[in-house]
Parts: sequence; C-alpha cells; structure tokens
Amino acid sequence: MDIHMSGTEHIPTSGGALIAVNHVSYVDYVMGGLPGVERGRYTRFMAKKEIFDHGVGGPLMRSFGHLEVDRESGAASMLTAVKALREGELVGIFPEATISQSFLIKELKSGAVRIAADAGVPLIPVVVWGTQRILAKGRKLDLSRHQRIDIEVGEPMHPSGDDPAAETVALRTRMQEMLERCILAAPASERPEGAWWLPQQYGGSAPTIEEAAAAYAEERRRRAQARAAKRRT
Repeated sequence: MDIHMSGTEHIPTSGGALIAVNHVSYVDYVMGGLPGVERGRYTRFMAKKEIFDHGVGGPLMRSFGHLEVDRESGAASMLTAVKALREGELVGIFPEATISQSFLIKELKSGAVRIAADAGVPLIPVVVWGTQRILAKGRKLDLSRHQRIDIEVGEPMHPSGDDPAAETVALRTRMQEMLERCILAAPASERPEGAWWLPQQYGGSAPTIEEAAAAYAEERRRRAQARAAKRRT
C-alpha cells in the first residue's frame, strides 16, 4: 500500500486523548491506529457489541484490547471509555457509528464530544481515505498493491460539554474539510470518472448520503424483522 500520512504531531506522546475517525471500511481500525503507532502509542478502539459477539471477530478484538460498546447500555460504554482516557490511554471512536456507504462524513453521534469532555482530554479528528478500496461494505477484499491510502490527523479540539450538539457540528465540519483534502490529494489517475469508491460530487458513482441512509434504514428494518421472526420460533 502507498500510505500518505500527515499531522501525526497532533497525537500526544503521553496522556489520554480521544481519536475520532471517519468510517468507510472494515479495516479502519488498523489504519486509524497508524498515527498513534507513529508516535509510539497504541489506540484502543470502541466497537459495537455485535463484533465482539462474532465467533472470529470477538476473540480478535479482545486480543487487541479494544472496548466493547453495547448500544442498549450507552452510559456504561461511555464510562469504560472515560476510565481508559483518564488512565492516560489513547481511545479511538467512530462517531458516525456505522460505515458510511456514501464515503462522505455522515451525521455524527454526540458521544465523542461528551466522552472527551467528561474525561478532560483532547478530541483529535482523524480522516482515513482509500481504505474502502481494500474492504468496503458489500465488496470483496482487494489487496492489490500500490493502492493509495491517505490519513490526516487534525489539530486537537477541547470540548467543554456545555453544548454537545454544537461541538459535534464543529467536529463534523472539521472532518469534512479534512476528507476533501484527502480526496483531492490523490492524482487524477486515482479518481477515475464513475469509480464506485468516489462520492458523486467528486465524479464517482457512490450513493449519495441520502441514498445510503435509506439503504441503511432498510437494512436495519430487515434485521429487526429477522430477529422478531427468530424469537417467535
């Protein structure tokens, strides 16, 4: 892979910090942790309970010390993250909560700014781009050589928690600006017209944010139906 990384100086060499990473691929846990590695740090990512329940994924996530998030017990999950941060660890969070199939920055959950504020640590935005070409939702694994990956680390933010909604909007705006820089940093040959991994506004054919949201809502509806049917049997 051809990895281009900038802004790693914003990752502190000691002390707690919350790393907010966009989510376009199943390998973002790996790439989102590289800035920390560059600074001699390890990032423990928050991940949904379903991954930990998986027969293969669960043991792997536990072996790396990642943090389980139970959406039905959000407060307890936040406390676990706050504790790790107060103990001086780097914690990673995907504030979009799910993979963005539009490859743009979705609406963010407010958990990132609230956790950082509660722990009294900086919130550091990180944007990864190109990982969707390796393993995107609904796509096969592609380990072709020389695929370009861009990772930008932004300046730390210091949420107060007084207005989580406004601070979350500010985080999303920052991440949107970073994402655009990453997309446009690649040469034109890496952005072919109609490419499935490119958002439409950059000449690609990925779903719009609205189309992706509708598809995700339908997927959740089908899953809920399947769970209900299973309970009835």
